[in-house]
Amino acid sequence: MSDATGTIAGVNGSILTVSFTGAVGQNEVAYALVDGVRLMCEVMRVRGNQADLQVFEDTTGLAVGAPVEFSGELLSVELGPGLLGQIYDGLQNPLPRLAEQCGFFLQRGTYLEALPRDAKWHFTPAVKPGDAVTAGETLGKVPEGIFDHHIMAPFNLEGVWTVERVAEAGEYRVTDAVARLKNAQGLTREAAMLQRWPVKIPIQAFAERLRPADPLVTQVRVIDTFFPVAIGGTYCIPGPFGAGKTVLQQITSRYADADIVIIAACGERAGEVVETLREFPKLTDPRTGKTLIDRTVIICNTSSMPVAAREASVYTAMTIAGYYRQMGRNVLLLADSTSRWAQALRETSGRLDEIPGEEAFPAYLESVVASFYERAGVVRLKDGRRASVTVGGTVSPAGGNFDEPVTQATLKVVGAFHGLSRARSDARRYPAIDPLDSWSKYASVVDAADVAMARELLHQGAEIAQMMKVVGEEGTSMEDFVVYLKAEYLDAVYLQQDAYDPVDSATSAERQRHVFGALAGILRAALRFTEKEQARHFMHGLTQITKDWNRIAMDAPEFRATEERIRRTVAEATGRA
Repeated sequence: MSDATGTIAGVNGSILTVSFTGAVGQNEVAYALVDGVRLMCEVMRVRGNQADLQVFEDTTGLAVGAPVEFSGELLSVELGPGLLGQIYDGLQNPLPRLAEQCGFFLQRGTYLEALPRDAKWHFTPAVKPGDAVTAGETLGKVPEGIFDHHIMAPFNLEGVWTVERVAEAGEYRVTDAVARLKNAQGLTREAAMLQRWPVKIPIQAFAERLRPADPLVTQVRVIDTFFPVAIGGTYCIPGPFGAGKTVLQQITSRYADADIVIIAACGERAGEVVETLREFPKLTDPRTGKTLIDRTVIICNTSSMPVAAREASVYTAMTIAGYYRQMGRNVLLLADSTSRWAQALRETSGRLDEIPGEEAFPAYLESVVASFYERAGVVRLKDGRRASVTVGGTVSPAGGNFDEPVTQATLKVVGAFHGLSRARSDARRYPAIDPLDSWSKYASVVDAADVAMARELLHQGAEIAQMMKVVGEEGTSMEDFVVYLKAEYLDAVYLQQDAYDPVDSATSAERQRHVFGALAGILRAALRFTEKEQARHFMHGLTQITKDWNRIAMDAPEFRATEERIRRTVAEATGRA
């Protein structure tokens, strides 16, 4: 604990004004005492001998004159083996163990160790006495589920250190010292499996930061083909309530080409979070055949939990993601929903009497959002391996208004925008990503020229559809009507997927390239019809055949047979049969 002491001088909701003596720093953890209970706080602002603290708990009972203790440490998380498969709250309290201790209603002021101290892990050293190491380099490994968990030199080491002693292979607890390091000045330091790291400071114990380039295959066709995400990139999914943001995130977390999945439920409704907690232990991981929860960490902070903890939850998730990236893993971080996090920032800012920005959000909202997303990226580690953190955040704009501040602040910093449409959702078009409003700065898994042609066709089809609402089919030329039917065909057979079909629910990059190449030929074909009813009947039939094709495994004999049937059907309409 710090030598600084303080007393409460004012209470404004979740914000305390504390008069203190001694040294106090921003983002330092403090504890307010009430009825023998210690409530965790974080220092938000220091002015002279007064500090403003946000409390992560219910502040009932706190009054002027109550004592406050300062820890001298920044808000931090525990990093070490045992994180995978865990469900934490925003402050990294393990919720299952918290429920065992407190029952259905969690008691305020109860804080548990994030990693169990009694569990033993089989440590295998990767260094020997005399080896030189720097921050973040591997000292040894322990098995954690399907991965080797790297035990790394503390991230805050400065300069080169020499290994004086390393533990032999065997069973150790996370608090046991597994190595002793010594620097050129003669200082020694013990390294354990567990280390603590401040959540608001990025882990940067790597050699180089690289530009995201390779596509992250999510096996969702509309994303991988039209609005791709790069490994180590950033993207956002804004959309109105009920448009499918959470479902899309769950599908992505299951099939995306990532080693570790971190889910940060920062203020979402409890019902949606409970669905995630129930489904993930049951879902089969297609990569391993085991349950998806085995390579997932869930940070659970629902809308019914204290508002101040929402901010901590996104940084807790990001720090854990950065930790696994430091091991050489590709990590996917899904934040749901950043709008709730921004609302917590707005409430805290208002209670601090800061000058508000647009819609009462803090004036520094854009910089805070940017600082969160910029912690994503691809890095080259000191041993030459590449690793990444890919960040996808959902946004819940009121009324589906994409012009509101949180959505606009997010759009300025992400590399892909997957806007969900209420109209497409109501029409049961899954995923409900709007192909006209969405965009991406990353490379697609298929040919760029084919994608550009298809997107232009979709835009033309939408314009013709709007025109037809006014003039009807009778006032539409056959050429325009065929373009409209082609756009509807592309939407029905490629942009939409059957989430309940074992084949169509996830499409590999190889299959996307093959299928989209075939569809591009159909879309470019000069289809000839004499009547609009004939054109409609033909395209409806072609749509059904292609949907059946989507449900056939690529290695099945029927796949090639159906593809040939599609080719012959199109050839008849072009007059080249």
